[in-house]
Amino acid sequence: MKVSMNPNGKYRPFEAVPIKNRKWPDNVITKAPIWCSVDLRDGNQALINPMSVEQKLEFFDLLVKIGFKEIEVGFPSASDTEFNFMRRLIEENHVPEDVSLQVLCQAREHLIKRTFESLKGCKKAIFHLYNSTSPAQRKYTFNKSKEEIKQIAVDGIRCVKSCLSMSEGTDIRLEYSPESFSTTEIDYAIEVCEAVVKEWGDAADENHKIILNLPTTVECALPNQFADQIEYFCTHISNRDKLIISLHNHNDRGEGVAQCELGLLAGADRVEGCLFGNGERTGNLDIVTVGMNMYTQGVDPELDFRDMPGLAEVYTRLTGMEIHPRTPYSGELVFTAFSGSHQDAIRKGMAARAGKADNEYWDVPYLTFDPHDIGRQYEGIIRINSQSGKGGAAYILEHDYCIQMPKGMLPAFGALIKNAADKAQRELQPAEIYKVFEETWITTKSPLNVLEITERHIEGERNSDSEDMVAGMATVEWDGKKFAIAANGNGPLDAFVTALKQTPAPKFTITSFHEHSVGEGSNTYAMAYVLITKEDGSASWGVGKSSNVGRAGIAAVVSALNYKE
Repeated sequence: MKVSMNPNGKYRPFEAVPIKNRKWPDNVITKAPIWCSVDLRDGNQALINPMSVEQKLEFFDLLVKIGFKEIEVGFPSASDTEFNFMRRLIEENHVPEDVSLQVLCQAREHLIKRTFESLKGCKKAIFHLYNSTSPAQRKYTFNKSKEEIKQIAVDGIRCVKSCLSMSEGTDIRLEYSPESFSTTEIDYAIEVCEAVVKEWGDAADENHKIILNLPTTVECALPNQFADQIEYFCTHISNRDKLIISLHNHNDRGEGVAQCELGLLAGADRVEGCLFGNGERTGNLDIVTVGMNMYTQGVDPELDFRDMPGLAEVYTRLTGMEIHPRTPYSGELVFTAFSGSHQDAIRKGMAARAGKADNEYWDVPYLTFDPHDIGRQYEGIIRINSQSGKGGAAYILEHDYCIQMPKGMLPAFGALIKNAADKAQRELQPAEIYKVFEETWITTKSPLNVLEITERHIEGERNSDSEDMVAGMATVEWDGKKFAIAANGNGPLDAFVTALKQTPAPKFTITSFHEHSVGEGSNTYAMAYVLITKEDGSASWGVGKSSNVGRAGIAAVVSALNYKE
C-alpha cells in the first residue's frame, strides 16, 4: 500500500509577486552588506536558558571584536533585566565610538518612552520600531483593518519623534519593520512603509537614512520568490536612494541563507542575523555562513572569522547551544573526509600545494577553501573509518609520522586499515592507524627473525678494477630454528639476500625498492620499502626502519618475508 502525505487543500503555494523583467538573476554580490547582529535580542530570546547580564556583556564584546558596527542589544522596555543591561553597556563604556546600539520597541507610547530612558548617554543608537502587518496578524492578533494597522505604525513614529528631545547627545537613526513582511501583501507593505517615511520627514538625511527592515518573520516562499519581493519593494518604494533596505531572514524552510543572498542580489543593503543561525523555531539567518560564503567567492565580508574555533567555543559556552558537526565552516567535521576517493584527492591536492604562496589560487579537491584561513588545522581533514580508502590512511601516516609509502604499496595498506575499522566499528585514530602499520611490517619476527648481523667491507687494491664487496654474516631463525649464514654481495642488502638462500626461507627476487629519511640531524633514521616476488609468483611488501640505511633495507626484506595477508 502506497503511503502519501496529501495536503488536501490545507496548504497552498505562496502567491508570487507580479514582477516582470527582474534584474536580480544577473546581479553579483561584490561587497559586504551592513551587518547587524541580533544575537542579544532574537538569539537570546530563543535560548532555553537566556544569558545573564554578565554573559551578555561578554557576548557583546565578542561581537565588537568580530567587527559588527550595529548590534541590537535588546528590548529595554520589556523588563528591568533588559533595561539594566543597556545601562551597563553605556555606563561601563563597552561601546566603541563607531558602534551603534540598536534597541527594539513595539509601536506603543509607554514602551517608546521607557526605551528612550535607557538610551541616556549613548553616543549612537538605532531606534527599531515595529508592528505586524500580515493578513493573519491583522485578523487574529489585532482584529484591525489595513488602515488601522497603518495608523499604528504612523502613531508610533510620531511618538518616537516627540521623544527625540529625551535623547540629547545621542545620534539616533530610525529603523522600521513591517513585521511578517514575508506574508504581507507587497503593495500594502510598501504603503505602510511610505506612510512611515513621510511621518519621519525631515528627521532623515544623508547621514541618517531610514532603515526599512523587511523581516521574513516566517519563511514561506522559495528563495527566488523572496528575491522578487525584495526587488519589487526596492523598485516601487519612493526615494529609494534615501533609504537603507534591510533583511531579517528566518529559516522555517531551511533556506534562510539562500533567501538572504538572493535578497542582496535583489537590492538589499543590510542584513540582520545571528551567529551560527541561532533564533526562534528553526533559527535566524546564519551570519557566519553568509559571510564565509562571500569570502570563498573573493569578497571581503568585513567580519573577522579568522579564529573560528575560538568563536565557536565562546558562543557555545555563553549560549549553551551546540554547533552541529556538519554546520558549514564551523562544524567539527566540515573539513573531514571519510570516503576513500575523497581522501585520495585531498591528499594529492594538499601535496601539490605544498610550498606555494599563501595567496595562490585555492583548488584542492573537496575543500572549498583553506581551513587555515579560519584558524582550523589540517590534522582533522582526513579521518578513517570503514568507508575510507588507501589515500586517507596514507595521508595520516605521511602527515603525522612522515612515512611516505610507495604508491604500489597503498592498496595493501588500505585494505588492512579498512579491515581494522570494520572490526572496531568506529573511526580509527592516527595512533591506531600507525599501530596497524607497525605491527604488520615493522615489528614482525616470524617466521624470520634476525638474531645477530655483522658485515665487513672488502675493498679492492687501489686503482685496480676489482669491485668493493661486503661480507655479510648473520644468525637468523626460521620457524624457530637457528641458522648461521654468510655471503658476499655488492652491498649489505645483496649479501643478506644471498645468504638467506642457505635457509628454508622461500626463494625470491626484489622487484621494487624505495627509501627515504625521516627527521633531522642526530635524530635522522631511514625508512626502506621493498616488494619481493617469490618463486610461486606471489608478491608482498615489506618495510624496514633503522638509523643505518643498509640495515633498513635488510629489515624491509625480513618484513616482506613475514607479511601475512
